[in-house]
Amino acid sequence: MISNRHEIGAFEAKTHLSRLLDDVEKGVSIIITRHGKPVAELRPAMPSVTAKFGCAKGKTFYMAPDFDAPLDEFRDYQ
Repeated sequence: MISNRHEIGAFEAKTHLSRLLDDVEKGVSIIITRHGKPVAELRPAMPSVTAKFGCAKGKTFYMAPDFDAPLDEFRDYQ
């Protein structure tokens, strides 16, 4: 791992994909080029955020009984 970002040709990227993935896991972003022009970027995936069912249980949460009622401003469009 030389720097936090580097470029590599498409053929070399295909040949050394496993090594490149190891670098990406360490935080390196890699620009893949074709004939010297950037065509893709290989970078660490963003962590997925998932909410667990019932995660708001016990929290102060209020929803008005008419929360899904049509708004007066949109009555002309209905």
